[in-house]
Amino acid sequence: MKLLNHKTALAVALLGALLVFVVPQYLKNYGIYLLTYWLIFIIAIMGLNLTIGYAGQKSLGHAAFFGIGAYTVAIMMKAGMSFWLGLPTAALICFAVGLALGFPALRVQAIYLAFATLGFNTAVWLVMRNEEWLTGGTFGINNIARPVLFGYSLEGNRPYYYFVLAVTLVLSALLWGLLRSPWGKAFKALRDNPIRAESLGVDIRNYTLLSFAIGAAYAGVAGALFASLVQFIEPGPFTVAASIMMYLMVVVGGAGYFLGPVIGAGVGVVLPEWLRDVPLVSNWYLPMFGTAVVLLMVWLPDGLLSIPDRIRAKRAARLASAARAAAASKVGGGS
Repeated sequence: MKLLNHKTALAVALLGALLVFVVPQYLKNYGIYLLTYWLIFIIAIMGLNLTIGYAGQKSLGHAAFFGIGAYTVAIMMKAGMSFWLGLPTAALICFAVGLALGFPALRVQAIYLAFATLGFNTAVWLVMRNEEWLTGGTFGINNIARPVLFGYSLEGNRPYYYFVLAVTLVLSALLWGLLRSPWGKAFKALRDNPIRAESLGVDIRNYTLLSFAIGAAYAGVAGALFASLVQFIEPGPFTVAASIMMYLMVVVGGAGYFLGPVIGAGVGVVLPEWLRDVPLVSNWYLPMFGTAVVLLMVWLPDGLLSIPDRIRAKRAARLASAARAAAASKVGGGS
């Protein structure tokens, strides 16, 4: 069984490598743009998955950090600064703001924390829309250039895609290392039982704040990459509705699963675009998409990546039931 699992994991890894490295060579500009959009959302959802899936906090304000990252890069580049200065600045600002947003989580939990973060998202969005001197308001900021790396322009869709892919892989490796470290174990303990975690020496305060701060930093990086991808930003993509959609991506992929953001972002970003071009479906793709998500939440509340675990659990239950039946028959035969 372990050998089979390793073979399956290897097959999935090879298929994923084929998808992200080879397929873009045969796609037109819009296909490459869509895959880049997907990768950017994977980065953002990785951060939200850390906050929700691993640390067990509720957040409906992730799109605000996504927007802060986008506007930070756009404003700095408009002022004549480099993208390479704007990218880490966006991550640091989001880290600091996320740290501040984590303080309400020390006092309120569950639905109350969700409403607190929702209010934060609304406040940030109002600043983006109304402070025209800084953000351009509803007119937005345009002509956001893509960066130059070692003298090589990333202006084209394909070069920029591979740059975003490299950033995604680096951030994935960093998150993988974090989750395998004592920090990752502390986050999971915080999620499972905060009282027990605190009794075992986990600093609940610090890890709650860090879960928001690190998740926000990932969203800030994603927002910075998003600004250079679309080359024009305005407040529309950073509303509360966008935060709810990001939360949905985490849940659909599987909260607390490392590859959950890959699946969730695919369902939330790529699937609707694909349905829009399917004959006889294009006029109904949004209702169909919504219905599919509702049905998924009913039958798979732990997300798509919970399917193998559910299968294993059912198999273990059947084996345990068969073992009990065999033991009962032996006892009955012996008597």
